[in-house]
Amino acid sequence: MEAAGEPGTRSWLGGGSPLWGSPASSPDLGSRGRARPGPGPGPGSGPGSGPERAGGRTPGSAALGHSFRKVTLTKPTFCHLCSDFIWGLAGFLCDVCNFMSHEKCLKHVKTPCPSVAPSLVRVPVAHCFGPRGLYKRKFCAVCRKGLEAPALRCEVCELHVHPDCVPFACSDCRQCHQDGHRDHDTHHHHWREGNLPSSARCEVCRKACGSSDVLAGLRCEWCGIQAHSVCCAALAPECTFGRLRTMILPPACVRLLSRNFSKMHCFRISESEPGEGDESVDGSAPATGPAKDVLASESGKQTLKIFDGSDAVQRNHFRVISVPRLARSEEVLEAALRAFYITEDPRDFELQALPSTVQTGDPGGQGKARSGGTLEEEGSRGPGAREASPEAWTIRALPRPEEVLKIYPAWLKVGVAYVSLRVTPQSTARTVVLEVLPLLGRQAEGPESFQLVEVLMGSRQVQRTVLAEEELLLDRLQDIRKTSLRQMSQTRFYVAESRAVVPRVSLFVGGLPPGLSPQEYGNLLEEAVATKAGLVSLSHIYSSQGAVVLDVACFAEAERLYMLVRDTAVHGRPLTALVLPDVLHTKLPPDCRPLLVFVNPKSGGLKGRDLLCSFRKLLNPHQVFELTNGGPLPGFHVFSQVPCFRVLVCGGDGTVGWVLAALEEMRYHLACPEPSVAILPLGTGNDLGRVLRWGAGYSGEDPLSVLVSVDEADAVLMDRWTILLDGHEASSAENGLADMEPPKIVQMSNYCGIGIDAELSLDFHQAREEEPGKFTSRFHNKGVYVRVGLQKMSHSRSLHKELRLQVGQQEVELPSIEGLIFINIPSWGSGADLWGSDSDSRFEKPRMDDGLLEVVGVTGVMHMGQVQGGLRSGIRIAQGSYFRVTLLKPTPVQVDGEPWVQAPGHMIISAASPKVSREESPVGPAAAGSSPTLMAHGAQVRLSGTEQLPLDGDEPPWASEGECRAVAGLSTCPTSCNHMAPAPSPSVKWAEMALGTLAYGDQAL
Repeated sequence: MEAAGEPGTRSWLGGGSPLWGSPASSPDLGSRGRARPGPGPGPGSGPGSGPERAGGRTPGSAALGHSFRKVTLTKPTFCHLCSDFIWGLAGFLCDVCNFMSHEKCLKHVKTPCPSVAPSLVRVPVAHCFGPRGLYKRKFCAVCRKGLEAPALRCEVCELHVHPDCVPFACSDCRQCHQDGHRDHDTHHHHWREGNLPSSARCEVCRKACGSSDVLAGLRCEWCGIQAHSVCCAALAPECTFGRLRTMILPPACVRLLSRNFSKMHCFRISESEPGEGDESVDGSAPATGPAKDVLASESGKQTLKIFDGSDAVQRNHFRVISVPRLARSEEVLEAALRAFYITEDPRDFELQALPSTVQTGDPGGQGKARSGGTLEEEGSRGPGAREASPEAWTIRALPRPEEVLKIYPAWLKVGVAYVSLRVTPQSTARTVVLEVLPLLGRQAEGPESFQLVEVLMGSRQVQRTVLAEEELLLDRLQDIRKTSLRQMSQTRFYVAESRAVVPRVSLFVGGLPPGLSPQEYGNLLEEAVATKAGLVSLSHIYSSQGAVVLDVACFAEAERLYMLVRDTAVHGRPLTALVLPDVLHTKLPPDCRPLLVFVNPKSGGLKGRDLLCSFRKLLNPHQVFELTNGGPLPGFHVFSQVPCFRVLVCGGDGTVGWVLAALEEMRYHLACPEPSVAILPLGTGNDLGRVLRWGAGYSGEDPLSVLVSVDEADAVLMDRWTILLDGHEASSAENGLADMEPPKIVQMSNYCGIGIDAELSLDFHQAREEEPGKFTSRFHNKGVYVRVGLQKMSHSRSLHKELRLQVGQQEVELPSIEGLIFINIPSWGSGADLWGSDSDSRFEKPRMDDGLLEVVGVTGVMHMGQVQGGLRSGIRIAQGSYFRVTLLKPTPVQVDGEPWVQAPGHMIISAASPKVSREESPVGPAAAGSSPTLMAHGAQVRLSGTEQLPLDGDEPPWASEGECRAVAGLSTCPTSCNHMAPAPSPSVKWAEMALGTLAYGDQAL
């Protein structure tokens, strides 16, 4: 029994993890730790104990797990360390991971082989692999080969792997939150190797460090600095988050207890298609082993299926190797071990042939596999005899009388990385804890305060299991090896304090009926998903949006509710379930203003999905929200206690209006009630993005430059308007009676159209709903608009006869028009100036922060086309702050691009919302040279959200003298206007409640 390790503090390239045996490989140790070397091989003890392979190991490569041998080059090859061309005919290749190097570069290699990489991870964090995709000029991080076929990519870090390499990927993803056990003193660089742009420059030597030919160079996935693997040792280990440090939500400020949830659930990432890259995928598809490309049988060669344990046999998940037909059994065994990235002594393993009944998938044939020790004898009989040899084999570990086991000190503040001790058949979890505590300097504490934890560091999920005190460790190790040898190499044992972790999981549930009381929501959830009163409580209720946040005091119950809610529908509406983190706002740095990002993946074709992945990698994934998964409410709830933050909305004008409407309702429950809002336009028209100088639309700019522009933007103000739609009768199919639907409230930022333009938008919307797959291009969308417009050329409905317009108290006589448009910004229909630039003494010059709306009419599709071409402007009708429209017939209406058919009744448009401040920044070439502008919410509040909206009275509230303008020549408010709001009617009281109340928004129940 000895302590293990070796001196040195050089950090490893994967996730800031150090070299094998380094003290910093402990999850919580810095450069001051020191460990002592120990004897013999053991689980996770690293390679080098077996005989040298052909070519031998070079000095220094043993600790990194490589097995280099000299090879003859037959095609142009590049070094994986310096990325230079290898001149001559000789190079050095690792038989396990395909690392190629110059002879002169061998002594400088710092990249560990995947065979030992799991033992070097400082904190195991699983990856989030999305659906398969084509990634040009990218390389697999496991086998280091190019990704020519569809491959997988982690949605949180820059890891790219082949689907069959996923089980061997190291669990070294970014750690983006605390899990309730760990306190971060400092944050270190998280290095990821390769896949850098060709223009990448080393931060130390300023030379090129990227390569499009091989996997070379390092990049920190937090701050973005790039360096050679040799040069990175000269950089300080602490990471400052780089240029985006004020926008990133620091991992130390996020807490999420996610014991029973995968990373996909924690980061609200849509699940990939079943079986893609999963370890349970049918292994009948060819799976290439490392350094073995040839699967077809060659002359004098034979292909074999190799399984690494009982679990792989049951899942039919195998690796294929190609060996000479006359190869000795030892050579076949070594090739099989290399296929599974195992570099332990081959003398500790054997090959067992699988019965033919198992190979053909007969469950009854999965009996005891016969010994595979006759390979050499069969090979000596010649190629003809080898034809009858089995084609499927299983690697089995030979029984061991004792083993050397590494025990890590978990999160204990001690000065060693790990300790090594011998495990005998009599060793139990309790005896191991008793032996380890003195080596860790904790002998004064009782063993009952500690426990032995087994951690399986899978690439998709990290699983922790607390071992029983009487568990026999040697039997446990043998069972793991029998199940999977790969699983054994990914298993660690920690000694941790047996402190009780108070479970607390925040579960967001959306899609519930709006307007219910807390008691009604509780009863509804108890009936739908059988919530347990003692474990589940309602912490927040957002009644107006039909959503609640549950506090669950049991991990198993939280997992059950999460899975059940996702498969449940209430009143025909499917429910939404999200696991939400807690932001520790008191730990935020003073200069930190984290950016809350909302992305609509359906906008901009495929660009929305790509931006979602890019922002997750540039920022903390916990601050990036997908709007199709719960809407904007979960994001505002997570940031509700952050004292100062900003918002970035990626989508069209309708998406921006959606987020702003949610912000209006949430602003009274935010510690930062006036967050600035920026826009990344992904829609078709993008009129708001044009006005705020974000460009006509996103066209593939670097996401990092977009975030920098947001950080540098200034603030401007913008009016927000509330449209109150009168209630109308809706017939009931059950009893034939008419029910009175309540009034509807809509928020407006850009414009509101009635008539022909709303009709075109409605036809486009219906066409997109029928075939959404065709509407992935901005150019195609505009073409559909043109086609729909041509179909309406001869259409006439005489809109001026179907509605009445009142501005303030003045009835306005409408000219002969087909469309009536209320505009708040000087951009309509993809950048057209509908109001025009001519001066008119009857009206004030329009501004988007003047508290006034401009009313314009169009005579038809031809007139709209002329406006689009800049040949004409609209018919100026009125300018004011309060409007009342009476619809005499069902009429198409659209607000910020969202159309519907409005029943006959009243529409009231009023500045009943606070002004909104937005971010504006030049993204496209047209915006070059203009100063970026930031849009801030809530400045210059004109009205509180609880003031009454009149439905029946004629007096316009909030109208001051000089605010009502009309073509009829009205230059001032009528003398009868008393500037007072009338007594609210019953419908007004409903509007007041809907506008001003987010029931129980931040009240703990």
